[in-house]
Amino acid sequence: MVRIIPMASSIRPSLSSFRFSGGVPSTRFGVSLSPFHLPRRLLFSHLGSTVPQLQFFGLKASKLLRAEGSRVGTPLVGNVVQASTAAAEETALEWVKKDKRRMLHVVYRVGDLDRTIKFYTECLGMKLLRKRDIPEERYTNAFLGYGPEDSHFVIELTYNYGIDKYDIGTAFGHFGIAVEDVAKTVELIKAKGGKVTREPGPVKGGSTVIAFIEDPDGYKFELLERGPTPEPLCQVMLRVGDLGRSINFYEKAFGMELLRTRDNPEYKYTIAMMGYGPEDKNAVLELTYNYGVTDYDKGNAYAQIAIGTDDVYKTAEAVKLFGGKITREPGPLPGINTKITACLDPDGWKTVCLFSFWGQIHHLFLSWRTFETLSGFINI
Repeated sequence: MVRIIPMASSIRPSLSSFRFSGGVPSTRFGVSLSPFHLPRRLLFSHLGSTVPQLQFFGLKASKLLRAEGSRVGTPLVGNVVQASTAAAEETALEWVKKDKRRMLHVVYRVGDLDRTIKFYTECLGMKLLRKRDIPEERYTNAFLGYGPEDSHFVIELTYNYGIDKYDIGTAFGHFGIAVEDVAKTVELIKAKGGKVTREPGPVKGGSTVIAFIEDPDGYKFELLERGPTPEPLCQVMLRVGDLGRSINFYEKAFGMELLRTRDNPEYKYTIAMMGYGPEDKNAVLELTYNYGVTDYDKGNAYAQIAIGTDDVYKTAEAVKLFGGKITREPGPLPGINTKITACLDPDGWKTVCLFSFWGQIHHLFLSWRTFETLSGFINI
């Protein structure tokens, strides 16, 4: 099983109304607009609305305008927008690299909470860390894993009253669990009535021994044979439509490191492993691209990953800069001094980022009521 190591008009033209040809802006109707034709107030207005991230990361549009505007006769609008966007992205990247981030937990829905808890604890060796019922909102959640939430990546199961089945879809892949002996683990799972979908054996094209199983709700788990590890819950696999685009987003917006890629032309897929540290010591995200497939059905079972950050406001701006969509603006949760933001990646996968209080106040007391309130807001 698993062994763990401790550890003037009302309509104002926008920049999208202009085209740039040879560095000189023109309207969609072909009217040339040199810098002499654009009022300075209009330039300031559009610069501010186009790249608000500049001011957020400590850069002021007015400074860039003064620098560019002093060169009368140059293509002012294009230069300013390009310079400001580049400066914002560079500053955001520097901050993202310094941010203290960690994958906290993965959230998904199940049809019978007690049945799933029993399977995970008896067959996969997880521990039930805590359970919380919210009758007024008609849901219950449970956290399970191989160690405390302040130091381990864990699973959060959500049961919504009266719903006993969900559609997993085709986009979600599997979770990965590192075990010392795959064959023994598979035999235990079979004895408990679990479903094995791939018998133990070397991975195709490699030597690592793996097996695949399904939990009672149909979620797939890959068992990987490894030595003792501080993070047995080691992978979340998601399918994406453009691997290069996804790698770029997770590197820049979330500060993840591209750990490795592997192309398998025989089976027409490529994977990329991304995370905040080596695979043998940290949970990682496995992004899979299947040749020629650009869109998937996400179903309604899998929910999101939660990532800790030092600043949800800067995180949200970085997400916007690098192609993500904010679905919950950054801000504090009602009644407690914890801040969160939620976003979608270019493929529509949801991530919740929250102030990494584990790293910041690890040695301070956090009341159980506050902790439960936080969980309720980030898990629904």
